[in-house]
Amino acid sequence: MRSEARILLIEDDLGAATSLKRLLQAEGYQVQIVENGLEGIRIAQSHPPDVVITDWRLPGADGITVVQELHRVLPQLPIILITAHGSTDTAIEATKHGAFEYLVKPLDMEELLEAVHRGIEHHRRTAQPIELGSPTTSRDTIVGQCRVMRDIYKEIGRVAAQPVDVLIRGETGTGKELVARAIYQYSNRVKNPFITVNCAAIPENLLESELFGHERGAFTGATVRRIGRFEQANGGTLLLDEIGDLTLFTQAKLLRVLQERVITRVGGNETIQIDVRVIAATHRDLESMIAEKLFREDLFYRLSQFTIALPTLRQRQEDLPLLVKYFGERFGHDLGIHNPSFTAGAVQILATQPWPGNVRQLANVIRQCLLVSRGPVSPEHVQSILTKKETATSSDHTTTPLSELAAEFLEESRESGSDDAHARLIAEAERALLSRAMTAAKGNKTQAAKWLGITRVTLREKLNGLGLGNDV
Repeated sequence: MRSEARILLIEDDLGAATSLKRLLQAEGYQVQIVENGLEGIRIAQSHPPDVVITDWRLPGADGITVVQELHRVLPQLPIILITAHGSTDTAIEATKHGAFEYLVKPLDMEELLEAVHRGIEHHRRTAQPIELGSPTTSRDTIVGQCRVMRDIYKEIGRVAAQPVDVLIRGETGTGKELVARAIYQYSNRVKNPFITVNCAAIPENLLESELFGHERGAFTGATVRRIGRFEQANGGTLLLDEIGDLTLFTQAKLLRVLQERVITRVGGNETIQIDVRVIAATHRDLESMIAEKLFREDLFYRLSQFTIALPTLRQRQEDLPLLVKYFGERFGHDLGIHNPSFTAGAVQILATQPWPGNVRQLANVIRQCLLVSRGPVSPEHVQSILTKKETATSSDHTTTPLSELAAEFLEESRESGSDDAHARLIAEAERALLSRAMTAAKGNKTQAAKWLGITRVTLREKLNGLGLGNDV
């Protein structure tokens, strides 16, 4: 199991704090409540948590002071500021000075959990440097020692400290975000924000506001002024993932920002100067999109001041044993498996696969293999997982009745002496239920989570845990 993230909650309303603590603990987080702003600052500085949630009005020091003091000492610490007041100008200033997010009371609990999840992911991405090449660490690592990967490491080192934007190209699952994080971690902006925006995951009508912010009343539902990702990343680095999914209208806006280094919030007239390094990533063939008038040629040349093209897993097969070792040890640690291993035959089968989903797909298969094996992963374990993957690809849900699966898993446990029949049945039931929900919701996690009666954050974690995060 993953280690629990630690959250420091600074709130002097004990009733509200207790309710929030209960909600966050239900999501698997460790929560410490502090009622005084100065005490919260002291605790966070001496024992930094993964995320701080602070109210605005507090005894000792208000929330804005908490943000400013903590950001001065711990610039990478995500701080979520909560305000109950109609005017949010002060909260916006706090965001400019380091708040990761601000939320307005009464709180939307789904929005809070989403902000906490993003904060934890942000903290994970920025807490430690990405290691290059080594498969002997539990950290996030770009694994590979073949010639093409050694060239990638050189390119990262060559561009990281240079004041240029970067375009990272490669198929889905090749590690584009890891390379972007490595560029950030080895740059001179490492003590400033690293913000990620998945351009394909945000509805078109909200993307402009997400990137550039909006003024109060700019559109229906814009009840407060909002700071966009460019302002949040000021002084740091902004990763625009799936840049090929931007509309032509947003592309034109982005081109102006890259050329002039200024933004204007949606519905506003104020020109805001920014200092942001942009890293763009895409799996799309941008040249073909340019020919079809789907992507601006001038934006393409502006983004590709320096381009890193990542190889597919098929182009670096010699690295597969290293990747198997790395993911086996990493997931083994997460799952509580001591000294996980793959037999030579198992590795050989893995080496013969086409891997259209590249390293990400390989990682999902390795995790599934560890879940079904009770010792060294054998060729039979690998083949069973690959067969299940093929079946899942051709059908949106399992056709085996639950009662038959129960009998099958119980019989296998009796014959092998294992004790995982219950866990395997629950996993298969969840796999079928979540797959159907995501298919019915057409990939909309918020809608699927509502039908299932769980939070969007919980749904995402379950999908990732079952290896469905990129398959449904």
